[in-house]
Parts: sequence; C-alpha cells; structure tokens
Amino acid sequence: MADLIDGMLPELARRGPDDEGRWLAGPVGLGHRRLSIIDLSGRSHQPMRDAELTLVFNGAIYNYRELRAQLRDRGHGFQSDGDTGVILKAYREWGEDCPRHLHGMFAFAIWDGGRQRLFAARDRFGIKPFCYAEDEGWFRFASNTQALLATPGMDTAIDPVALHFQYSLHAVVPAPHTLLRGIRKLEPAHSLSIGLDGRLERRRYWDLDARRGEQRLDEDQWVELIHERLMAAVRKRNDVADVPVGVLLSGGLDSSLLVALLAEIGVEGFHTFSVGFEDQPEEKGSEFEYSDLVVARYHPIHHKFLVPNEEVLKRLPEAVDAMAEPMFGQDAVAFYLLAEQVSKHIKVVQSGQGADEVFGGYFWYPRMAAETGGSRLERFRRHYFDRDHDEMLRMLAPAYQGRDYTGEYIAQRLDDALSDEFMDAVLKLDVTTLIVDDPVKRVDNMTMAWGLEARVPFLDHELVEAAARCPVDIKLRSDGKHLLKRIARGLVPDAVIDRPKGYFPMPALKYVRGEFLDFMRDILNSQASRERGLFQREYIDRLLDAPEMHHTRIMGSKLWHLALLEFWLQRHGI
Repeated sequence: MADLIDGMLPELARRGPDDEGRWLAGPVGLGHRRLSIIDLSGRSHQPMRDAELTLVFNGAIYNYRELRAQLRDRGHGFQSDGDTGVILKAYREWGEDCPRHLHGMFAFAIWDGGRQRLFAARDRFGIKPFCYAEDEGWFRFASNTQALLATPGMDTAIDPVALHFQYSLHAVVPAPHTLLRGIRKLEPAHSLSIGLDGRLERRRYWDLDARRGEQRLDEDQWVELIHERLMAAVRKRNDVADVPVGVLLSGGLDSSLLVALLAEIGVEGFHTFSVGFEDQPEEKGSEFEYSDLVVARYHPIHHKFLVPNEEVLKRLPEAVDAMAEPMFGQDAVAFYLLAEQVSKHIKVVQSGQGADEVFGGYFWYPRMAAETGGSRLERFRRHYFDRDHDEMLRMLAPAYQGRDYTGEYIAQRLDDALSDEFMDAVLKLDVTTLIVDDPVKRVDNMTMAWGLEARVPFLDHELVEAAARCPVDIKLRSDGKHLLKRIARGLVPDAVIDRPKGYFPMPALKYVRGEFLDFMRDILNSQASRERGLFQREYIDRLLDAPEMHHTRIMGSKLWHLALLEFWLQRHGI
C-alpha cells in the first residue's frame, strides 16, 4: 500500500506543491498533495483526521464559514480554520447528504472507519476532477489519470465508446467513461461509496431544473436577478482565500465583466493577466486591443505576455503531459503557458469559463433554435458534432467501430424531464456535461499544472439555477449573452461588449502549416501510430494532403485532433 501511494503522489505534486501527507491503516491508504490557499497553517494538513474519519480533499468550499457557524451551533468543535475540517464535520452531521450543503468546487474522499466504507463526492459541475479504477480486490482514485497510470494493473486498452465521444464532441468524453477502458470518472453532482466487499454504489445528489415554474419575470427583472447572483459569486470567489486572488483577462466580455464587478464591489489592487500569440493571415493571435481597454478603465496590476509560435511548439509536449485526457481545444497550450507566468505572481485566479454555456453565447445556439425539422438529436448534431457517424466509420479502424454511441447518448440527454424546451435541454447538457470535459477540464489541468487554482464564478450553482429558469429567447438576444451584455453596459467598454464573439486565439493550431504541419505528419506517420492502428490510413492521408481544408463545424482542425490523441498516448506510455 505504501509503495502504491509513493508512486502516485509525485504525479500530483504539481497540483499541490506546498505540502504532502500519507495515512495508512489496514486495508486503506490515503495520500495528499496540498496547494495552500485557505488556512495556510499546518492545522489544515491532509489527510485530515477526526476520530474514525479521515479525509482527502481538493477544491474550495465558499460557504465554509457559514457552515462552520451552523455546525458549531449543533455542537461540533473545530481544530482548524479552513474549509477542510468543515467537510469532515458536515459528513458527521449529515452523512452522505453532506455534498448538498457544500457550495463550491470539490472532489473529496472520506474513509469512515466506523462503517468501514469510503465515501467520495464531486461538485455539481465537475470543476474538480475525480478519476478511479477498480478490479477484484482493489479500488484506487486520484485527481488525474497520471497518478493511476503510475500504479500496476491498469487496463489501458482504448474504450471504443469513449473514442466515439472523443471524435464527435471535440474531445468531450462524458463521465463515467475515459479514453482508457480501465479508468473511470465520477460524474459531476454524484457521490460514491464502497466497502470492503468491493460493491460500489453511485448516487446523484443534485440536478439542474431548467423548467420555468411559476416564476414570471420581465427582462429588467432578469437582469437585476442575474446581476445580483453574479456579484455574489464573484465576491465569494475573491473573499474566500487567505492569499490574493487575480483574474485571467482575455479581450472578451466574460473576463472583462469579472474585472468590472470586482471593482464594483470595492476590490482594489488585484492582478490581471493576458496572453497573446503570433498572428496568422486569417486570424489575429491576441486580443490585447480589447483587454487594454479594460485595464485603462480599472487600472488593475496588469501583466501581459506575448508567446512566439516557436515557443508554442517547443512547449507543446509539456502541455500534453499535463493533460489527464487528450484535449483538442487549441487554447489548452495557451492556458498552460499563461498559467506558468501567472503562478510566478499569484496562486488563485478567477476565470470566465461557463458564461457562454450558461447564457447562450455560442454561434451554434441560434442556429439550433432556428431549426424546425427533425428530432432533437438531429437539430443538435447538424450544428455541433465534429463528425457524423458515417465519417467515424471511415476514420476508425474496424476494431474500433461500433454503434453511433454519441448519437444515442445525446438523444437520451436531450429528452430531459427537467427542461421545458429543446434549447433549455441543450443549454443544460452543455453546462452539466459538455463543459465539464472541455473548457473546465482544460483550465483545471493547465492551471493546476503550475500550482495555480482557477475559480469559475459563472458556474456558481445558484447563478446557474437562476439562469436556467430564464426564457431562452431572452438569453439569445443580441447575438447571445444578452443578460450579461446588459449588465456590462456602462461597466465594460462598449467596444468589448459590441465586438464579434471571440475565442481564445491560437491560430497556429487551427491553420496548420509549416513546422506545425511537419510535427503532426511525423506523429501520424510514426511507427507507434502505425502499429497502434486506431485510424484508417486513407483518412489520415486525405487530411495530410490538404490540412487546411478539413475543419469541424465549430472550426477545429481535424488533423490536429488525430495528431493530438496519438501524441498524448505516446507521451503517456500507452
């Protein structure tokens, strides 16, 4: 047992550079790497014990002070000043219902020595990761797949179902699947328990209700309500820390609004960070012209980094090493390089992930809403899927072909009893599932690779619950994110609000040419790739012959998708 934990902890060291702990007792061993943000003292060392209970925890509980006061009133005492001890007492008070009381981002596990059971839970939107593996006689879990791969007995065969998800949903593999057959993820808003008999039980403790109910507000009232909830979310994520909290400032509306709201609630002297890359003929590589406007208005302590293309390619292997799963989003490398610089100045940042999914900001939402023919799946697929099933059959080698797993899954999820309309179901699917294993996972992986914690106020569950009840037609006005644009008007420069929707620019990985094309060609033509045989050679050759001609419906490079997955497998020794 000690050898297993000793092998896993180094793979978590970058996520928690400040402290390390182990606890072993009979059939159970727990290890922890700490990033010290709340209660910096040794009293919050983990694993944390409270009589027969032992806890390991990653994340931040934003209502821990209120919970501590409530639990003290119920007779509980505390030995530390942080949120970790509050989780232990919450479990003692409410048992397996305790996650319902926690407001924040978290993945934790408690060994209950009295019951001889392990109880674990993951936050409502999967902001913090929890992966696990089980076989006859053992159960292992960690914050990333790398820690599990450092232990013997892992089944690393490719899961065909996950592979279908990977190439349909731009690298989103919904929990419990991962690309590797032997490793699974705990679903967001779920808990699990397992005893010495090895029987694992999973349980959902929360679901997003996207029905209107009796609430009837006009547009002005919706703006007021969302403004109030967003202000509270930003305030909590700034105040609940014993270290300074900054902002990742792109040139977009979402992060600019975070800066404006921090100023509105009276926070001064906070740090902001922007990154840019080299231009390509088709696309600018930075949004500095917009972020500079926000800096000029609010005067934060601003840091600006420009990364040359040669640095992107040189550092790409490091970023891929930090990926718990293969990530196709071009901004993964951008976040990795940005987080490196940010971590030299600060340990916690707020980030704008989730705003587009919660408030309807992507260009494909109005297109889906305008569709009148076909099933819900067909209306969704036509504007979102990277590849339809027939293309998947042309791409994948016969050994990995199967049913239209992604279509079946999405059809089931869009038939949602807690959603009034098709677009309500779409936005719910996005915010509870697709975002979890795309932008949220990327940001957590890339920031925590440098011991930097990213907090995402747009995924505050009370804010999301309010937004889910707002009529879709209001959210989609003004080309999307109408409510946020109205809140921002007067707080954020008009040029930022009225600009076309931008995406974290990484042109060199979208318009594949030169040394980037050579790099991808070498990966896909390598002996390891040919021997693995995931893809049909005819499909690979067609992409290599015209790499700039093959993009997905949301403008991802299909060649990059293939090369990245193969490169990830090679870098992780699979």
